[in-house]
Amino acid sequence: MKWDIDVGVTISFIVLTYNRVDALIQVLNALTPQCGAHHEIVIADDGSSAPSVAVLRQQLPAFRCAVKHVWHPDIGFTASRARNLGAMASTADYLVFLDGDCVPNARFVRAHEELAEKGCFVNGNRVLLSERLSKQVTSGQVDLMQASYLNWLLWRIRGDINKLAHWVYWPQAPGRYESQFRWKQIRSCNFALWRDDFWAVNGFDESFEGWGHEDADLVLRLHQYGLRRKNGFFSTEVYHLWHRQNSRHAEDTNHQRVIDRSKATIVCAEKGIRDNLHAEDVVITPLN
Repeated sequence: MKWDIDVGVTISFIVLTYNRVDALIQVLNALTPQCGAHHEIVIADDGSSAPSVAVLRQQLPAFRCAVKHVWHPDIGFTASRARNLGAMASTADYLVFLDGDCVPNARFVRAHEELAEKGCFVNGNRVLLSERLSKQVTSGQVDLMQASYLNWLLWRIRGDINKLAHWVYWPQAPGRYESQFRWKQIRSCNFALWRDDFWAVNGFDESFEGWGHEDADLVLRLHQYGLRRKNGFFSTEVYHLWHRQNSRHAEDTNHQRVIDRSKATIVCAEKGIRDNLHAEDVVITPLN
């Protein structure tokens, strides 16, 4: 198996956020020691308030790579557009999408570098944290990067985490490749692919309204484009901080839409990244 990330290849970590700067700072703190000069951080902001952005600027950790803040006005749940704008502002060869409430494990960057492969996209994995543990993390009482095996075991026994998969690091584990499209465990909160492939399918489809399945739609179109899904278990785990469930009023409609598309050969998003090339409501700000 040949890894395609090599010297000279640049990688962008595109972090989606919206008015939850306490969680975002934990994500950025975990990325800081892992990132070097060939990396880039793009904060894809789905319309956070001015006070939230001010706190981000004040608490931003010191990165060795460039950090950009990409913001557009708050008009509701428009995560697909925020991610597209983040990718549009990126200059990297390889894109890793990450949510601002998903704290990467200490080897997250290395894992994505090792799993990157031409002709593939990588579907990452996550560990769910309880409300109690999540509050301890965002308040600074618990540092997940410094947690011991005993800490994790106790949290598992207490029900504060749902699994211990992050204990194992096995980038060459069998069963990573899938030749067929399937819905199970598609995670846009932890997802990676080559920039050229993302642009070829016109990115996330912004015509999906409300929460749900825009990530499955992207995976379906990447599959139709000819890419293989590569699963990131035992390597790319992130710690998903608890939050109240978003409204899912449009989930059934979006689900049916992907089913309908699976019977066709649609590759490009109906409304995607290329539709934002001349957008006038986007603010891109270097933060370091």
